[in-house]
Amino acid sequence: MADPGAVLADLGAESEELDALVAGLPAGRWRTPTPAEGWTVAHQIAHLAWTDRQALLSATDPEGFVRAAREALASPLTFVDEAAEAGAKTPPAELLAEWRAGRAELQRALAARPTGEKLPWYGPPMSVASMATARLMETWAHGQDVADALGVTRLPTPRLRHIARLGVRTRDFAYATHRMTPPDEEFRVELRAPDGTVWEYGPAAARQRVTGTALEFCLLVTQRAHRDALPSLRAEGADAERWLGIAQAFAGPPGKGRGPASGGATA
Repeated sequence: MADPGAVLADLGAESEELDALVAGLPAGRWRTPTPAEGWTVAHQIAHLAWTDRQALLSATDPEGFVRAAREALASPLTFVDEAAEAGAKTPPAELLAEWRAGRAELQRALAARPTGEKLPWYGPPMSVASMATARLMETWAHGQDVADALGVTRLPTPRLRHIARLGVRTRDFAYATHRMTPPDEEFRVELRAPDGTVWEYGPAAARQRVTGTALEFCLLVTQRAHRDALPSLRAEGADAERWLGIAQAFAGPPGKGRGPASGGATA
């Protein structure tokens, strides 16, 4: 089990990196379109602020979250976009302040919860560490959308290990969202980390294998890049190849993904 304190620290660092990208933007640039169709920079930050509020509700008022989630899931294909659209109308300075305050409050709330406690979510309940990991994954993924929109190249960091691990652990979930039966056997995944070491998951002798850089694997499982644009990723075995075509580390229905050159997806 991941250490919640370590994940929360990395979540804070990931949030600060994205914050630095948008903090100095003129108000007009918050309307810059991102690769997610219909979403501007403002939509991306509004989505993160909204999702942080939902996670905070889960951590502080589980019953209230369940009621709110039940209402949202009555419109499963639209409630995320609707929340982002509403938040994007907030003046940029106010939206940025809201996101900062909300993520700080969420950090404190998650740090105060018992490590093994399960928190309700839109999918299966999650531990504190898993909730923090999911927030880090979303922050990084939507940060990638913002970086792409602004023409900024971000350097990969060791924080990717949380997203990579989540990407591996959600293999069966990705099959389920596509109404497919996951393979019985585990896969072997070997990813080259930013520091040159290798992160290893699954049995060493597994027949189904995935190799590549951690960055490209994380871009794939967050659907921030098309498979054809990720040359380091290699699959050995038909099942592993199929998985790379449907991999999805975020909750919700199957994402559209990005096309080979452009296009968008939201998580």
